[in-house]
Amino acid sequence: MTNDGLLLVAVVEMAGGHAETGRRYEDAVLALLGRHGGTLERRLREDGGTEVHVIRFAARSGLDSFMVDPERLALRAEIGDAAPTTRVLEVRDV
Repeated sequence: MTNDGLLLVAVVEMAGGHAETGRRYEDAVLALLGRHGGTLERRLREDGGTEVHVIRFAARSGLDSFMVDPERLALRAEIGDAAPTTRVLEVRDV
C-alpha cells in the first residue's frame, strides 16, 4: 500500500428504518469522489445497517472540496432525516 495522500475510514450508520434510502444516498455521493481526487478503496457492509468505507484522497483539499460539493449537499438535503450519520477517521497504513 502507498502512503500518498489522505487515507480515511468512514463509519456510516444508516438512519433507523431508512437503510435503503441511506444506501442509495451513499451510492450517489461515493460516485462523486473522483471529481475531487478521491477513490473508494473498500466498501464493507454489516447486516445491521452500518457501512465502512475506506477512502483515499490525493490531498486534503480534495476532502475539503468533496464536503462542500453542491451535488452532495443537495442529495443530503433531499433525504433529510433519512440521511446517514458518518464518523470519519483519518488513518495511515502501518
